[in-house]
Amino acid sequence: QVQLVESGGGLVQAGGSLRLSCAASGLTFRSYAMGWFRQAPGKGREFVATIGRGGGNTDYSDSVKSRFAISRENAKNTVYLQMNSLKPEDTAVYYCGASYGAIWGTRDPGQYGYWGQGTQVTVSS
Repeated sequence: QVQLVESGGGLVQAGGSLRLSCAASGLTFRSYAMGWFRQAPGKGREFVATIGRGGGNTDYSDSVKSRFAISRENAKNTVYLQMNSLKPEDTAVYYCGASYGAIWGTRDPGQYGYWGQGTQVTVSS
């Protein structure tokens, strides 16, 4: 079956960096656009970043643009999220998703058919 497993979360001070990874199995990874979303306590799931199937197309939410970078290694079935200059408001559970229908990536969570279980990111002030 399809599995997406996130890792790399943790506790970091404001201004610090973390690199999240999402390892996929059970699917043809290169056929899926990938995305990162996050959910803070008491809030809905929020789009963070997405990357197209080939890795050449990326899109970011305004709140993370210029601080975060999404990338993928199709040979390793893995997508990454490099997070720099972290702020306390970045604190959330971060989820990766896989979308078969979106060639170039998508901000719409409804287009993701598979999700990981999430990894906690906590940024202290």
